[in-house]
Amino acid sequence: MSDFGVYVHVPFCAHRCDYCAFATYADRDELMDAYVDAVRTELSWQSDAMPPATSVFFGGGTPSRLAPEQLISILDAIPLADGAEVTVECNPEDASLERLLAYRQGGVNRMSFGIQSTRPAVLADLGRRHGVMAHREVAAAVTEAGFTTWNMDLIIGSRAETLQDVAATLDDLLGLGTPPPHLSCYALTPEPATPLGRDPARHPDEDATADAYDLVGATLEAAGYRWEEISNWARPGHECRHNHLYWDQGDYLGVGSAAHSHRAGHRWWNVRTPDRYIARIREGRRAMGGEEFLDESTRRFEGASLALRTTRGVPVEAFESLEEIAHLVRVRDGWVTLAPAGRLLANQVIVRLNGSRAGNLDQ
Repeated sequence: MSDFGVYVHVPFCAHRCDYCAFATYADRDELMDAYVDAVRTELSWQSDAMPPATSVFFGGGTPSRLAPEQLISILDAIPLADGAEVTVECNPEDASLERLLAYRQGGVNRMSFGIQSTRPAVLADLGRRHGVMAHREVAAAVTEAGFTTWNMDLIIGSRAETLQDVAATLDDLLGLGTPPPHLSCYALTPEPATPLGRDPARHPDEDATADAYDLVGATLEAAGYRWEEISNWARPGHECRHNHLYWDQGDYLGVGSAAHSHRAGHRWWNVRTPDRYIARIREGRRAMGGEEFLDESTRRFEGASLALRTTRGVPVEAFESLEEIAHLVRVRDGWVTLAPAGRLLANQVIVRLNGSRAGNLDQ
């Protein structure tokens, strides 16, 4: 059976972070009950055509803004394959033992926490509201609740962050009694419509971000984590199955406002706001806001671009020449992967790809 994923978008937040440009809202909590009903209805319309999901991911927004019973009611509407991975993103301040136990008992088996940093000045600059000890509280609760696979997200690039701050955050996480088996690290991006984006003085310094990224990679790999993709490292056996579905151009259904779906080169997405989404579903209409069909050439190029971002890599034949980017890649047994120096410069490598020559990406 081929992998098939379901992504559930939860657009509610208690507070909008300064860097966030996602389809999230801090002033729509009164819609939660209606939104959950709409998502369950949308899922019911798909039930006949939807294979059992091998992975489910609740993202946002902040899925932990929903009451556990609301979230589990959505999960109960999704047919699951045996051994399916079910992930819920959770704010550190929401990670009570009671909530995590409810998730675990309801069928969730993987958690994701947006820690971002353990340094107070960095958290303040990012607009995050959890305390600097949140990583300890989260690790204790998620372990006591019985989760064996979970991840923490970091963000590097804040102007308030020094290289010493990055090192201290890594020491804090790796020094936990139970360190996170999976760690993600994202470079801060100043999106135009955000408070961060509108303030050039707060924009990341590219060289400082590169130094921070190099430190993260070297530290995690020395600690036994394997690099999976530009922003992801995991201990063996703790890779996120749902992530790999995206990276491998797999099929997935997105439900909820702004959620994206893909099947065999057909991509479509729902209307952006929860208000419009609920209204569409109540009217008995699909919530689709747009769609596109990818031709074979585009699919091959996108497939090669995604594969190059991972340990999978691409055949050396996918490049006319590697001479100008030799310092950014590694070549082994006829396959090209990104060298550590090339991971934050992946776009410079990708633009030199010839997707039509990528060949079969199955190693």
